[in-house]
Amino acid sequence: MDQQSQLALILGPDPIPFETLVSHLMSSSNEQRSHAEALFNLCKQSDPDALCLRLAHLLQVCTQPETRAMAAILLRKLLTRDDSYIWPRLNISTQSSLKSVLLSQIQVETTKNLSKKLCDTVAELASSILPENGWPELLPFMFRCVSSDSPKLQESAFLVFAQLSQYIGDVLTPFIKDLHTVFLRCLSESSNADVKIAALNAVINFIQCLTSSSDRDRFQDLLPAIMRTLTEALNNGNEATAQEALELLIELAGTEPRFLRRQLVDVVGSMLQIAEAESLEEGTRHLAIEFVVTLAEARERAPGMMRKLPQFISRLFAILMRMLLDIEDDAAWHTAESEDEDAGETSNYSVGQECLDRLAISLGGNTIVPVASEQLPAYLAASEWQKHHAALIALAQIAEGCAKVMIKNLEQVVSMVLNSFHDSHPRVRWAAINAIGQLSTDLGPDLQNQYHQRVLPALAGAMDDFQNPRVQAHAASAVLNFSENCTPEILTPYLDGIVSKLLVLLQNGKQMVQEGALTALASVADSSQEHFQKYYDAVMPYLKAILVNATDKSNRMLRAKSLECISLVGMAVGKEKFRDDAKQVMEVLMSLQGSQMETDDPTTSYMLQAWARLCKCLGQDFLPYMSVVMPPLLQSAQLKPDVTITSADSDNDIEDSDDESMETITLGDKRIGIKTSVLEEKATACNMLCCYADELKEGFFPWIDQVAPTLVPLLKFYFHEEVRKAAVSAMPELLRSAKLAVEKGMAQGRNETYVKQLSDYVIPALVEALHKEPDTEICASMLDALNECIQISGPLLDESQVRSIVDEIKQVITASASRKRERAERAKAEDFDAEEGELIKEENEQEEEVFDQVGEILGTLVKTFKASFLPFFDELSSYLTPMWGKDKTAEERRIAICIFDDVAEQCREAAIKYYDTYLPFILEACNDENPDVRQAAVYGLGVCTEFGGPVFKPLVGEALSRLNAVIRHPNALQPENVMAYDNAVSALGKICLFHRDSIDAAQIVPAWLNCLPIKGDLIEAKVVHEQLCSMVERSDSEVLGPNHQYLPKIVAVFAEVLCGKDLATEQTASRMVNLLRQLQQTLPAATLASTWSSLQPQQQLALQSMLSS
Repeated sequence: MDQQSQLALILGPDPIPFETLVSHLMSSSNEQRSHAEALFNLCKQSDPDALCLRLAHLLQVCTQPETRAMAAILLRKLLTRDDSYIWPRLNISTQSSLKSVLLSQIQVETTKNLSKKLCDTVAELASSILPENGWPELLPFMFRCVSSDSPKLQESAFLVFAQLSQYIGDVLTPFIKDLHTVFLRCLSESSNADVKIAALNAVINFIQCLTSSSDRDRFQDLLPAIMRTLTEALNNGNEATAQEALELLIELAGTEPRFLRRQLVDVVGSMLQIAEAESLEEGTRHLAIEFVVTLAEARERAPGMMRKLPQFISRLFAILMRMLLDIEDDAAWHTAESEDEDAGETSNYSVGQECLDRLAISLGGNTIVPVASEQLPAYLAASEWQKHHAALIALAQIAEGCAKVMIKNLEQVVSMVLNSFHDSHPRVRWAAINAIGQLSTDLGPDLQNQYHQRVLPALAGAMDDFQNPRVQAHAASAVLNFSENCTPEILTPYLDGIVSKLLVLLQNGKQMVQEGALTALASVADSSQEHFQKYYDAVMPYLKAILVNATDKSNRMLRAKSLECISLVGMAVGKEKFRDDAKQVMEVLMSLQGSQMETDDPTTSYMLQAWARLCKCLGQDFLPYMSVVMPPLLQSAQLKPDVTITSADSDNDIEDSDDESMETITLGDKRIGIKTSVLEEKATACNMLCCYADELKEGFFPWIDQVAPTLVPLLKFYFHEEVRKAAVSAMPELLRSAKLAVEKGMAQGRNETYVKQLSDYVIPALVEALHKEPDTEICASMLDALNECIQISGPLLDESQVRSIVDEIKQVITASASRKRERAERAKAEDFDAEEGELIKEENEQEEEVFDQVGEILGTLVKTFKASFLPFFDELSSYLTPMWGKDKTAEERRIAICIFDDVAEQCREAAIKYYDTYLPFILEACNDENPDVRQAAVYGLGVCTEFGGPVFKPLVGEALSRLNAVIRHPNALQPENVMAYDNAVSALGKICLFHRDSIDAAQIVPAWLNCLPIKGDLIEAKVVHEQLCSMVERSDSEVLGPNHQYLPKIVAVFAEVLCGKDLATEQTASRMVNLLRQLQQTLPAATLASTWSSLQPQQQLALQSMLSS
């Protein structure tokens, strides 16, 4: 039968074919389902009216609940405002039939699940047509339902209200008074739990959609009723309802925490009571804790609010500490056969652990450390091992959030942990080692610098605990954490002891211990670098033996870690020492690569990293292996994320995300589950591609055509930050590789056109990705990468590309300014305190990083395009001038000045038209209290002196007094001020050179000579000392002085420059030597003798040897 006849049948008078179609749409057979979908879409295209009426009819007459449910879902999809939105195509009578059928079905439908689906469909349609007043009957109908005495109708109306608040809250706002009355009545009077939860859902969604805080405050009086709904459910033993209510309240705490502020004490008090109630289900208590922790985390919306409740923080800490006691001494922990670190841990234990970490991060050390200091000693003094264990675990959990405060009390913290290294219970010893590992990460490098002499011997001792392999393995892992934040100087004296112990552990029967030893060796080698050479011959044979022999499936991780260790050791000791073994290791890697590995084999990811390290170690000698390495690497980089999408409110949450390897994120009304192992492998591969391009430079050229199309789309890979970061860093590396290959004739016959094509592909993609990037830190990296790309292929950019870069920079500046405004708003909150101030300062520093990059890019564009960039600069000036303001940070002012300096220096005469606008700022900034701003300003003054000609002349007097203030400042030569001083001296020299007729030269030139030599800013030093040299060569009378009286000073300056490091170019130095030779011949002996005697003895010797050679 052709499609037309099928359609006629389906939409014909007989209802059966249509019902069959709908049931096929639910079929589990893919073939049957996709055939039905094709027919359904055809109906939608050819006769949407008949299709919608058919579905509406099914809702009314069909006896199968699942078919009715499917009809409701299909209608909702047809009426959703997206690509397939068909409402406008329907004729008026169909539209009104649909509206009335939906409302009448809500009244008669008895199946609960189906009622919900009907409400979804109504809300979906209403959200599209209500704003244009396309359904005037709806709201009166809903208010009638809410006031009716039917719980089912009340619940349905609240379900629709909740969704409309989310979709089109502003349409409901005019009814705020009526809604308030309805909500209050229902929450206070209804005896039906379902109705109350639906009302609660509607209230919380409605509060979130209100934009004005005064509107929200009208609902304050509902809070007691909301909390009563919760407590009544608990008192009636209806914990499922209570848990729904808690989940809604957690949502409110996250989005509108300040709504709870006035009744915070009551609300948080009730929650802690629930958390403390032993008789309740764990799930309920965990949600109550989640509520309080969410409030603590709501920093952006209610900064500092929870810190005002120290008594509650103390209670919550005590609850979490008790949860850590819920741990059993499981035999599996002691046998240490499996990785399973959490043997014996319960869900209470893991919630306690996670919440301590989050609480410390959100409230900070000043709040948490006093509470911990009060509660932990009793746990440490107790006789039960569980309490001792809990205290150590808690310490490790709070370290990240309390780092600043804990660093001030390091002695106490370290002693507390090290004393537990001798506890009689192995799990306590394990927890102590665990704490040292965590503290090494969170409190490093202070901990390493001050306590290495106590910590490292303690860890070495723990490695001798042969009775408890898990303790040994953990001690090895802690060596890794310790050495990651450690300098070679600290580590080297301990290497003999640590390396010999790790070698013993390598031969241990327990795989977990061997793995720990391998990871620790790798890290120690990485941190001690060439100091590791003396252990190489002892260690490498063991590592190679594991690599070759650990071929069993159960040993996969062991082999993977031996690879990691070998490659890190190789990098540490360098190419010469490693070369012979490298060949053998490559052979093994190549055979591994050729073998069929299972998808979950950890070797893959370790192998990718080992290849890249070998490449870093061997450099260009690695090129022959690239054809083996690249194909699988590209495959890993091209992995598609393993994604499952469900609707956020669906009942089948992705297997309740207990699965460690799945991560879920909620976007709008979709819940997305992603397999993390795939993402990690992808991220590793992208990082490695970047490493190869960076290391091999032009040698990477043959792979660019495959790598660029793989990485460019990943600039917008929002599932994983690491993937985006790697793609960003790779962009300039690819361009550089192509450019070098073309320049060195290694580009397989390709020429500059190829570089232009690549640049036309990469640069616009970076600009577009920057436009959409949500993360400030990655924004800064993107700007940095874009800047490097422009440096590499700048002249190849065409005008439209420059235009898009400039537009994006405007966008970046605007977005950054609005983020700063939001932070300033946050600072006005009622509970804002010093700790919030600190956090905002850190966030603003991140923002400065973005500005810094903007300045760099503009500098690069000006250097590349010179005066032809000025029309763009004019457009940007309204964005840049505010950055000079007194209210801006020193860093912003410095960047703004540097941008002007670049324009003035690169565009010379063409930039003179800007002097009127910018020079007043520059002159004022010469005396800014910040030395970096001063340096940029006096440098700019020097540039304007050189190129400003007659326009600068009238300003010479003021310029001199500004420079004089910098040069004569009492602390001018302090390390932080010396760069500003050197640049001021250089600018003064330029005034002597280009505007001598406007100054009292007999005074100012000698004053300048007196400041020489300059030694801080090596770039300016070369300029200034060359200038002095030229002046002496042409016998400049002001520099030589009356009767050549300044000659001794000049000789002394030459001597210091020639004996200093990098203070003059080679050319200037040889000119100075020639001048000194001439002076030797022409000066009277007595003058010469007194000049020499003013020099230091070693300078005299050095000069004599230079002059005689």
